[in-house]
Amino acid sequence: MAGKVEVPKPTRPDGLWADDFSVGQTFRSGEQEITAEAITEFATRFDPQPFHVDADASIGTFFDRLVGSGWHTAAETMRLLVDALPIATGIVGAGGEIGWPTATLPGDRVHVEGVIDDIIWSRSRPDRAILVVSHQTVNQTGEVRQRTTARLIAWKRPRA
Repeated sequence: MAGKVEVPKPTRPDGLWADDFSVGQTFRSGEQEITAEAITEFATRFDPQPFHVDADASIGTFFDRLVGSGWHTAAETMRLLVDALPIATGIVGAGGEIGWPTATLPGDRVHVEGVIDDIIWSRSRPDRAILVVSHQTVNQTGEVRQRTTARLIAWKRPRA
């Protein structure tokens, strides 16, 4: 970095700071429809395997049908999180775990449900904390398409 930034400028004026969150706080995003076209477009660029790019070629594979790449699901999840989890300085990751218990299918309408599991204040940098956030990406029938536990950096509200 060019210079030392103590507290980054907010990326959203309506955002929340680390001290605005509480353990157990929940959030839910809006919905996003996942189309066959979006699945094949994403996969053609980033995960060009037959079960992601061609419905006919997917027959007989592990999935036996066209399915979304887990990384496509992750990207859609991130897009939904940007609106649903309004961290003032943006969603800045510091690690985590991700899993895909079921494949995302064409026509799925997914949303994200989450909870703040923990807030770990830094001892060496008391102006920031790690938010431990669990969330799942769920379709219209309640099937979980992605489970994530993320560690996100959030700063304490700056003094006026």
